[in-house]
Amino acid sequence: MPSSHGKMDMERLGIFKEMSYISIGDKYTSLTNRPFNVSAHRGRQMQAGTTRQWCALQSGFFDKSYRRVFEREALTEPLRLARLHRVQQAKRNLGKAFVPCDGIKRPCGSGSFYGTLSGPVESLSPLTVGQKSRRSPGRNILTSPPKKGSGYSYPNVTLSDMQLYASEPYDRPKDVLKKEAAIHRSKFRDGPFKLNLHPRAFFQTNPYHGNKPLSAPHKPRPPAQKAPPVPFKPSSPSKRPGGMKAGTFDTYPSHSADPFIARRSKTTNPEPVFHPPPGPKSTPVKSIITVNVNRSVHSANYTSTIPPVMTL
Repeated sequence: MPSSHGKMDMERLGIFKEMSYISIGDKYTSLTNRPFNVSAHRGRQMQAGTTRQWCALQSGFFDKSYRRVFEREALTEPLRLARLHRVQQAKRNLGKAFVPCDGIKRPCGSGSFYGTLSGPVESLSPLTVGQKSRRSPGRNILTSPPKKGSGYSYPNVTLSDMQLYASEPYDRPKDVLKKEAAIHRSKFRDGPFKLNLHPRAFFQTNPYHGNKPLSAPHKPRPPAQKAPPVPFKPSSPSKRPGGMKAGTFDTYPSHSADPFIARRSKTTNPEPVFHPPPGPKSTPVKSIITVNVNRSVHSANYTSTIPPVMTL
């Protein structure tokens, strides 16, 4: 039996009937009519962009030229930039616009012959009046020339001329004495003359006799004490490499040859970690008890006594 003529047979028999604890009798709303992603309409949201497929064509875009769009890029406001550009251009104006002058104005009025029929009167011209020659007063009298200082460390101030620099050796007297002593020693032929010597033969009987005193006898150095020899100690036997290396080509594991990797240094003020906003949520499902309470309790009867057991 169609639904337009009344209840269906299934509803009358109670078969496949929707239980009271599942619904409150409201009409079913399809998924297409339910609100989707309600959180996206609450306030200002920021969502990360998806992957974009590059294309050389401009079809499908609103702009005529392609503009780059990256995540976390600085905000660019064209209106604000244009306003700042106009302000900067206005600061370059030094003053008002240049307006040329109107030209020389000719005298007109009392005492002027401009615009008259007679023209200028020679008897009234100031050029015919002779003027006496003016004598120049001359320069002021100077009592004394300006002073340049007291004379110390100021050249060409005193009456005498500036003394020229004459170099003089520092140790000249000492050098003169050395030169005279060298000339005096060069005049000596032999040693000093000695008197009151004992008479002796001209030739000595000792053919090896010499006037020079004998030098001190040469004493041989004592033999150095030798340190007792260190007893011979054989070296330790060669050690075998430890560890199990069966089936390997190297005698030592190759992992130890890896260079030490320095840990990455941490900054003092690290930037906050970017947490993208959550994606669209699933369709909210309200509790049947909450829906029944909102339907039973409203602004008209919330002050009256509510029975502890509600009929569904």
